[in-house]
Amino acid sequence: MELRPASRVNGFAVAAVLLVLFIAAVAGAVVGFVQAADGGGMGPLAGAIVATVIALLLLASATGLTVVNPNEAQVVQFFGRYIGSVSEPGFFSVAPLTDRRPISLRVRNFETQRLKVNDADGSPVEIAAVVVYRVVDSFKAAFAVDDYEEYVETQSEAAVRHLATTHPYDAHDPDRTSLRDGAEVAEELTIELRERTSTAGIEILEARITHLAYAPEIAQAMLVRQQAAQVVAARTRIVEGAVGMVGLALERLTAEGMVELDEERKAAMVSNLLVVLCGDRPTQPVVNTGTLYA
Repeated sequence: MELRPASRVNGFAVAAVLLVLFIAAVAGAVVGFVQAADGGGMGPLAGAIVATVIALLLLASATGLTVVNPNEAQVVQFFGRYIGSVSEPGFFSVAPLTDRRPISLRVRNFETQRLKVNDADGSPVEIAAVVVYRVVDSFKAAFAVDDYEEYVETQSEAAVRHLATTHPYDAHDPDRTSLRDGAEVAEELTIELRERTSTAGIEILEARITHLAYAPEIAQAMLVRQQAAQVVAARTRIVEGAVGMVGLALERLTAEGMVELDEERKAAMVSNLLVVLCGDRPTQPVVNTGTLYA
């Protein structure tokens, strides 16, 4: 079975007709019973009984009147059988003696608990996410799962756990996605949740990480590690720049013929320039008052 609209008519028109017929039936029943009491015979009594039955049937028909609020769907069942859903707001009349279950179609958000999991590198992290969703299929939301709200919560936590185990907290490789890459991780989490919750008739509008941190027991060690990694990365850039500057200096000296250096003097010059360019402290100049080879 799948979602389908339930048969319905305007509730105000049906209510007006039922009210008029009910008043007429009640009046006929009263008149019949009065005439039967005055010795009118079986005819008036039979008419009164028929009028009473009609009045009871009209009351039963009135049970089909229902109000549908904006952004809400009414799932209609007739003695356990699904006969359709009403998702348009208004006052309607559906089949009488039916059960109607309201399903909210409003946009909702849910934030998972802070989950403690191991990332792709095996480091324990704390992670939480917020999920924005809404019901788009009232039939699946009502009958495919026991409780669609609980289903979304469970699947959200499972998806967040899976996401955390497939990516590292921080990746120094530019070709590797880390949990700190907000846009990429949010898109991946949204796609996975859409696949997980489609069974319940849920549309995931957005899913984003709201909390991400190393577990307290390793937070200090990871901070030191991050600082060391940043220092190494900075030193690497400095060395790359220094090597380029030294190479440029040697090429310019050779091209302009300002001075001729043998291999030993070139090595000494390269060493001195690298010390000056790569050192983390101000260098102390040494003035050579002799010759170049002194």
